[in-house]
Amino acid sequence: MGLMSKELVEAVRFICTVDFWIMAVLWTFSLLASYLQFYSHGLFGRIVSYPRNAVVGVPVRPLCIITGATSGLGAAAAYALSKEGFTVVLVGRSAHRLSKRVAEICRHNKDAHLKAFQVDISSIQSILHFRCCLEQWLLESNMHASVQLLINNAGILATSCRITAEGFDEMMATNYMGAFFLTKHLLPLLRNSPVPSRVVNVTSFTHRSVRGTKFDKESVTGKSSFGMEPYPCSRIYGYSKLCLLLFSYELHWRLRSESSCHVSIVAVDPGVVKTSIMREVPPYVSYTALGVLTAMGLLDSPECAVNSILDAALAPPEISGVYFFGGKGRTISSSSLSYDAKLARELWATSCDLFLEAQLSDKSISSSVRR
Repeated sequence: MGLMSKELVEAVRFICTVDFWIMAVLWTFSLLASYLQFYSHGLFGRIVSYPRNAVVGVPVRPLCIITGATSGLGAAAAYALSKEGFTVVLVGRSAHRLSKRVAEICRHNKDAHLKAFQVDISSIQSILHFRCCLEQWLLESNMHASVQLLINNAGILATSCRITAEGFDEMMATNYMGAFFLTKHLLPLLRNSPVPSRVVNVTSFTHRSVRGTKFDKESVTGKSSFGMEPYPCSRIYGYSKLCLLLFSYELHWRLRSESSCHVSIVAVDPGVVKTSIMREVPPYVSYTALGVLTAMGLLDSPECAVNSILDAALAPPEISGVYFFGGKGRTISSSSLSYDAKLARELWATSCDLFLEAQLSDKSISSSVRR
């Protein structure tokens, strides 16, 4: 059987799965629902938008950390924010791709201040190692021990079950747990900033396709999907993006209850972007999907879609707990489920338990190494 025939058979098999129809139907309706809200609010003058604040007059050169910075939206954001005057820390899994991206940004921006760290966001140990390396680098560089901007952008769409070293589903670990753990570990540096700091969580319209669900350890770690055939990739992806939103809103409310805290949390949905995230989907399916979205005028390049991330990153410091969509600083409402305070608290409690377990495990490993 030739390569084209194998790819065609693979595409047909994928089309016969529930996940394909979730992507083709529910995700499309979810995207259109966002645009319908966006345009209807604009038509009736109810849309809320925020201007970008220029990075001027700050006592330290602002430091930005971007995960998933080797390609797509992360790479576009790294370049754009280096032009805005940030020292940009690029975080990615591949050392080669990080070096290549740093060199490319420097070619286009001679004044760029960049630093790259090889980190696997799906790995708790890798995140812990990154935090230590970051703090050491700040100290050795005689920089202020703080972070002004964290952009949790890393994400994957896996079509098969892969288990991390800690025993978690890789897609849940990358798309949600990694963002939660990294944010928790970097909160002291964000709090220590002499100017208002911000966390930007890059989510997706696909969260609207999620209906009733639960947030126990089995679900949040993705273990509930182990052994399922076929692997429910679209459902886990949408669930991971809903988790990211619930986490964003819950952290927003918790930090707002602290009168002295100046850390803001915002979420951003860049829409459909032509990146490599669909690389595991059968080629015939992904090419057709991209063609249809292009014909509908709904597919953006990373260079255009990054404007939504910049809107979220550079919005006035008092802006927190909002959902950016559509560019030009505009915001809409996410799904009603994403505002469920009870679910958010349930997810927060589960995530904090997992965070504590990870810390205890790390201390146990460190003690064993010392002995």
